[in-house]
Amino acid sequence: MSLRLYTHTDCLGHDTGPGHAERPDRLRAVTAAINAAFPDLGWTSASVAPRDALLRVHGADYVDGLMSRPAEGLAWLDEDTVFSPGSLQAALVAAGAGVEAVDWVLGGDGRRAFCAVRPPGHHAEAARAMGFCLFNNIAVAAAHALWAGVQRVAIADFDVHHGNGTQSIFARQPRVLFASSHEMPLYPWTGGFDETGIGNIFNAPILGGTGRETFRSTWSKQLLPAIDDFAPQLLLISAGFDAHRDDPLASLQLEADDFGWLTGELRAIADRHAGGRVVSMLEGGYALGALAESVVAHLNALDG
Repeated sequence: MSLRLYTHTDCLGHDTGPGHAERPDRLRAVTAAINAAFPDLGWTSASVAPRDALLRVHGADYVDGLMSRPAEGLAWLDEDTVFSPGSLQAALVAAGAGVEAVDWVLGGDGRRAFCAVRPPGHHAEAARAMGFCLFNNIAVAAAHALWAGVQRVAIADFDVHHGNGTQSIFARQPRVLFASSHEMPLYPWTGGFDETGIGNIFNAPILGGTGRETFRSTWSKQLLPAIDDFAPQLLLISAGFDAHRDDPLASLQLEADDFGWLTGELRAIADRHAGGRVVSMLEGGYALGALAESVVAHLNALDG
């Protein structure tokens, strides 16, 4: 199989409490839709991320603090981010899925992987949980690829919220390019055009209410050429689907096939420069039907 799926039932154990947008039903909707659309693929059960993989992007005090945190009831790490008895294990296997997917993808040309995991990761900073995120899953995966010898890793982030954590972790790392489209103004209130790192950060904020024409033009004219020029040896995707028109947490007006279009464009870049190697990790998306439909469109394009 050229496409491998990663998940773990422990990701359902991250309890965010009643009414929270980032809830276990998100993952249930995603896996059910994938099983219906791709019945022959099957799943690979992820392992926990090794501590050394986490320490490549997170501080030791932060990692050890989460590891030793009492798991009793629901604790709020910030105004959005919940820690429950099952949260640590869920976060460890979510990050571990990215590590395992990178290892598998690097083992052969044309390999692609999708990690259906939660909690999401792209808001988590080196020493701070935020925005529903505990460990920065995509950053852990990228840092693992660098450690494995990959010289150029590109991260494409089309979640409607800016991946502030990923940007801050790699803003001074020339071997990583970070390209993001996101609604602005919107949480986390970062991601301006002027945030460029050392020339490796490419942000394209989009006004709320914007539809597919602007989204596709933004990627076609600004972000895709930047990734293509970088010639990545591995392409990672922070795959958030909350820019869908039905999502309750933002106001962009995309539809499922817009995510499929962009995925196809990103896969073409990976085919040109990276032997087709792509790892995609689930980030946001909070309208269950739209999320499920969008993930299927994403995987159809990723699988080709």
